[in-house]
Amino acid sequence: MKTLYLMRHAKSSWSFDDLSDKQRPLNDRGRDDAPLMGQALAKRDITLDLLVSSPAVRALSTAALVAHELEYPADKIAVLEAIYEATVPDLLAVVRQFPDTADSVLLVGHNNTLTDFANLLSPSEIPEMPTAAIVCLKFSTDQWARTDRANAEFYFFDKPKNQ
Repeated sequence: MKTLYLMRHAKSSWSFDDLSDKQRPLNDRGRDDAPLMGQALAKRDITLDLLVSSPAVRALSTAALVAHELEYPADKIAVLEAIYEATVPDLLAVVRQFPDTADSVLLVGHNNTLTDFANLLSPSEIPEMPTAAIVCLKFSTDQWARTDRANAEFYFFDKPKNQ
């Protein structure tokens, strides 16, 4: 059994005109929502074998704040360039290359691709993911290369407003 958590980065700031898209930081709400969602995962007794993030500052900051709440070492966060500006097929390729030794993985990325990717894999319709939202899917396989909608089970959809 493989468990995949898909998380949209928390709310970012548009206050810095001189920063590139990749460099945009979290705003105040984002800095509040990311740990809140990490706490929500902790309440579910979730432990991660792997946490992967886009290299964008807003995504990596979200990942670090969630990692802290789950007592996942920040220095073990895998930063994957392929997640930034990924297409749905790109994300599928990323997931299918996860090491099979990792049964529980959190991927922090970007919309609209993340919602579309969740809907590619989920047997249940996933609404548009707001910032810091998390979708959990479980797959009845021991190999990430075999993750597919055919062996997927929708487990939950959570967002900051639910907390």
